[in-house]
Amino acid sequence: MNISFTAVFKKVPEGYVGYVEELPGANTQGDTLDQTRENLKEAVELVLEANRQLSEESRNGDDDIIREPLLLDAA
Repeated sequence: MNISFTAVFKKVPEGYVGYVEELPGANTQGDTLDQTRENLKEAVELVLEANRQLSEESRNGDDDIIREPLLLDAA
């Protein structure tokens, strides 16, 4: 299963900037478009990991929850 996000890239004097429309906080920059693409993949992974950790911390031992994978069909 693949999940698809929309990556947006813009050429700037310093190289490129990139972000993911559907995931606030997932943004990056790079000298080349390829470097920016790779940096953006890493940024998405880091944002998802940080959000997961914040969620775990906010539960603070609450056992009355149900956690399960959410599978999305590729668009």
